[in-house]
Amino acid sequence: MAAPKTTDIVDDEDLEPVADETAHQARRVVAAYANDAEEGRMLLSMLGIAPGESA
Repeated sequence: MAAPKTTDIVDDEDLEPVADETAHQARRVVAAYANDAEEGRMLLSMLGIAPGESA
């Protein structure tokens, strides 16, 4: 898999918050696959979804 081009990278300002249900489902998937709580927090941070955060 090729690395993303710099034109493929989106600024945080351009991102819109995800729907509550989408965020909830993402948290469940991360919790199921993360090796520990720290990894889960890191993955949620990478997704831009803080644990327990709701819009």
